[in-house]
Amino acid sequence: MDFVGTGTKLQPGDIETVADQLGIEEAALRSVLQVETGGSGFDVKNRPKALFERHIFYRELADEPDKQALAVGNNLAYPKWGTKPYPKNSDGVYAEILAACDIDAEAAIRSTSWGLGQIMGSNFRLAGCSTPEEMVEQAKQSELKQLQQWVSFVKSSKLLDALKTKDWAAFAKGYNGPSYATNKYDVKLAAAYDKFSASA
Repeated sequence: MDFVGTGTKLQPGDIETVADQLGIEEAALRSVLQVETGGSGFDVKNRPKALFERHIFYRELADEPDKQALAVGNNLAYPKWGTKPYPKNSDGVYAEILAACDIDAEAAIRSTSWGLGQIMGSNFRLAGCSTPEEMVEQAKQSELKQLQQWVSFVKSSKLLDALKTKDWAAFAKGYNGPSYATNKYDVKLAAAYDKFSASA
């Protein structure tokens, strides 16, 4: 699969428009995007920003032990999150994604978080897509498409109220799972919100 996209950025007013449509503060929306991807959805090669999760790839291959063993042997899968550090740059991430695709392309895409909101490919339906591949193809089109996927995910996951009230712990738990506190995800969101709301 070719992961190079258009690199089309958000246009002035896009974030404000989406925030108004959702009934949330612009600063709250910007805070999530800042913490997830630094506020940009593409890398320097116009690929959607991505992060391959080896522990999820391990889980995705649970019903195919030969593939799972191959992935483990190639340091692309293990059962527990945090066993090894992530690659230090996007090229390293995509090298893992491509190697994982050689083992099982759909499982690899499902095991990767994509775009501005870093939504897992396994959540493609919550992001409003019919397949994981469609999710990636949309993410390649523009940051606005990535933002629209994020909107669909937040609504489908019933996280909108937490954003409206700035209940960062509740949002972090629903968005990043019960281990969110390990990386102080809620603390980072609160700090980003304070920064954006102060400059509004």
